[in-house]
Formats: sequence, C-alpha cells, structure tokens
Amino acid sequence: MNLWTPQELCDSIRPERVNAVMAFGFTERQARFLVHVLVHVLVHAGVFIERQYRAFAHIAHGQNTHDFLAKLVSRDYATAITPGALHRGRMVHVQYKPLYEAIAEPDNRNRKPASLGRFVERLMLLDAILADRRYTWLGTERDKVAYFVDRLQQDLPMAWYPHLTFGEEKEKTTRFFPEKLPIGVPRDGGRAHVFLYLVTRGVPAEFRLFLLRHADLLKTVDEWTIRLLVPRRFRKAAALYRYAVRDAFATPLTPAQVDELDWFYRARQGRATDPAPDPDLNLATCAQKFGAARFRALHRRWEREGISALRSAQSTILSDQLQRGRGRVEFTEISHQYLQLTPLVGVA
Repeated sequence: MNLWTPQELCDSIRPERVNAVMAFGFTERQARFLVHVLVHVLVHAGVFIERQYRAFAHIAHGQNTHDFLAKLVSRDYATAITPGALHRGRMVHVQYKPLYEAIAEPDNRNRKPASLGRFVERLMLLDAILADRRYTWLGTERDKVAYFVDRLQQDLPMAWYPHLTFGEEKEKTTRFFPEKLPIGVPRDGGRAHVFLYLVTRGVPAEFRLFLLRHADLLKTVDEWTIRLLVPRRFRKAAALYRYAVRDAFATPLTPAQVDELDWFYRARQGRATDPAPDPDLNLATCAQKFGAARFRALHRRWEREGISALRSAQSTILSDQLQRGRGRVEFTEISHQYLQLTPLVGVA
C-alpha cells in the first residue's frame, strides 16, 4: 500500500529516506519517526522523548514503545540521557552514523553530544513540527534551496537566500539557511509558508538578524508566516520581538538613511575618505542617531554584505505584505513540560 502523497515528496521525509532507515530493522512507522528526528530540525534535532514518539505513532505507553526504545539503545543506535530522576523521564539521542548516512546526512552535527539546554531546544522544535500536520517540513539546507528554486521558478541571485559566508577566496564557504530552522510547506499546494523561530533569549538581537537574512526571500514568497515559539519563561519578551518585526519589515530605510549609515559604518572602520552626506553629521552625531537595536543589527549585516544589505532594507514590499495580510507574525506559547530542563533554554 502506498502511503505517500505527491505533497510529501517535497518534504524532507521522503520515501527513499524512510526505506533506507527501515533497512536497519525498523517498521515504517518507526522509520518515519526517526527520519523526522534526523532530518527535520538538523542542528535542533536528533533527540526525542518517549511522549513524542507516542504522539507521532498514535499509540499509548506499552510494549511497542518499550521495544522501539530498547532496540535503539541496545543496538547502539542511540544513547539514553537521564538528566535527573528516572521517573522524570529521559531523552534519546540518535548518534549512529550509518543512520545519518542512510538519509544522505553523514556529517550532520546532530550526532555529536550537546548541552542539555541545546537538547531541550531541539525537543521544542520537534514538538512544533509534529503538532502541525497541515504542512510538510523542510529541514536540510539542500532541501530548502531545491524547493524554493523550483517553487519560485525565478532566477533569483543566490545572495537572496538566507546565508552566511565564511573564509576568504579559495577557502570561502557559504551556508544557506544557517539557522537550520524548519520551514513549513502547505500540503494542499497552497501559497502559505511557515518559518519557525524558537525564542531562546529575552532580547531579540539574533532574531533581528534572522529577519534581515530572510527579508529578500520573503519578498518573493506569495504568503508567509513567521511563527515564534515562545517558552513560558520568555512570554514577557513577546512585545520586544513584535517590535523587532516592525523595525525590520514595516519601517523601510529612506535613501538618505542608507547613505548616512554606509558612511557611518565605513567611518567607524577608518575607511570613509568621502565627506559625510550631511555636513552636520560626524561620528558622534551618527552614533547618537543610529544607536538603536535596529541599526546595530543592520551594522552586523552590513559587515558581511556591504551596502547591499542597507539597500535591501529600503524595500516597501514587506511592509505592503504585512498590511495586506500576506505576511504575518504569530506567537505560539510552548505548553509542554520537558523533564526538568525548561529553565535551561537559552543557556546552551
């Protein structure tokens, strides 16, 4: 019986990956779950708790669950991690390299040990994916780039995709979608896309960079939602994150601001040989004028991308999308308990 729909074929949970994992002695249900763990959230995955397997498989605690977990651990496919008293639960970290090789991710960093704080962040993202079956979820850099190249059917510059570049000249390496967060693609072939973001800090400094990195891609998507997953300890920070979206997307830079910021950033590095665009501007007045968090994030982006990062922030497209309801930002409070580890989120 074919369990696969055409929409699932664009997902990271593809038939060939599940079949490869089944070859290790797992049922299809077990293999599909393992591929979720291995593929979907990359750096933020590779680990799960029993409750998540039971929810995915629609089964109660019992012999089937016990046998599945025992098989993983006894065959050294995974390591059981019990951070406290056993009755509080345990995590299962899948580390067996051949399993990752089976899904063409042999060097995935999920296999390596991580801090307890990082593990619980991965659990939170996995729950968010498992809870929303309206979407299939893209997990790997390769899957995301391939999907958007095919979906948009536009010859977009690769610089428009979220990326980070490391090294110089021959040693230069570019990683696309560097946050390694899941992206939801509608199963019904619709236009809406969901970009997940896990809140791990009370101040949205890294979130501002996430927004700037994704801005050009979002401009080309018909409809998008940025879904922020908010642990209870960060619920009061939601207003700051909402304000960051307004800064980045709803308040485009003016041409004069682009010129002034580019001069200011170059002047701070001692590279401005031209006069300031405004005679009243100098380093001190610019530092005061552009001291807000928004401009600090733009500076970090400018350091990697140059003036193109500032020109991108001039566009009114994202502001228009928000006004028309084609762009949305929503907050989902995380309600699950994660053993005794929730206070460790954000300290990885």
